[in-house]
Amino acid sequence: MIHRRIVARAVSAAAATVLTLGLAGGAYAQQASGTTGGSTSDDTSAGNTNGGGLPQVQQQGDVSYTSGGVGLDESKALQAAQSQWPLSLRFTGPGSDFLADVKVKIVDAHGGSVLDTTSRGPYMLVKLRPGRYTVHAAYKQDDQTKPVTIPAKGTAKAAFYWKTQ
Repeated sequence: MIHRRIVARAVSAAAATVLTLGLAGGAYAQQASGTTGGSTSDDTSAGNTNGGGLPQVQQQGDVSYTSGGVGLDESKALQAAQSQWPLSLRFTGPGSDFLADVKVKIVDAHGGSVLDTTSRGPYMLVKLRPGRYTVHAAYKQDDQTKPVTIPAKGTAKAAFYWKTQ
């Protein structure tokens, strides 16, 4: 219940930030069908039931994650929500260009895979238990690895940069 309140507060704060900055009017989360918005079964739309432009939260085992940030509304929502997620990842290319379709694999200290997915945009937020992990990120033919430690309280961040786009 406390977790839901924290998430609800983060989403409300993100929505307020977007509206305050006047970005909501310029955000177009439109699907190819021409339908604006989305639902809990729509994992591609920024207009889903999470609100505030936050992409749909996915689940893999006991790990929750969300990724995206290609559009301005989604990007701002993900940045605003970072403090509520134990791990924040960012993927960029030359000139700080945002990258999508980055293959992400996170393994625990014992080498066990806890997440194996593909990022839908330059930002990925992951809920992990406190501990040591290794993040493997692959973009095109280039693989990178970074160790991260998730604290009992607080957050961890890792940024990945590729020279190719």
